[in-house]
Amino acid sequence: MPIYYNCAMISQKLTHIDDEGNATMVDVGEKLPTSRTAIARGEIRMDLNTYKTLTTGVNKKGDYRTVSQIAGIMAAKRTSELIPLCHPLNLTNVSVELTPDENLPGIRIEAMAKVDGKTGVEMEALTAVSVCALTLYDMAKAIDKKMVIGNIRLVEKHGGKSGDFYNER
Repeated sequence: MPIYYNCAMISQKLTHIDDEGNATMVDVGEKLPTSRTAIARGEIRMDLNTYKTLTTGVNKKGDYRTVSQIAGIMAAKRTSELIPLCHPLNLTNVSVELTPDENLPGIRIEAMAKVDGKTGVEMEALTAVSVCALTLYDMAKAIDKKMVIGNIRLVEKHGGKSGDFYNER
């Protein structure tokens, strides 16, 4: 049974839905470019033995840190191809940092994306974290299929009309 929504009400809150309920790309043509930065975080939890195998460099697929960082950076650069209605951005910087944490046990991931543009880079930072975590999973799945990717969230955003945002959950 289909679910119907009051599209006029939704379009006031959701920027990618018009008054008729159709998907639409936000028009940023009249906006002025500003410096924008976003930081996202996430983690991948795993068995302690998997953690030790991954972090000691014994993985036959290569250096987990370098491979997953590159995957995250590449993903940020291609976000508009992966997420419908995202604008393609000319990113000025993307970084992906991995922090092994034996207390998880697992790897904490932080990605930062920057642009001088007309729209934000939140999706690029979130995509970088997500693909980095997926790459880590791929590298270690032969020894641990129970790994859990999670807690992916935007933690900081700067620039643009809505200003600064902080979320330290």
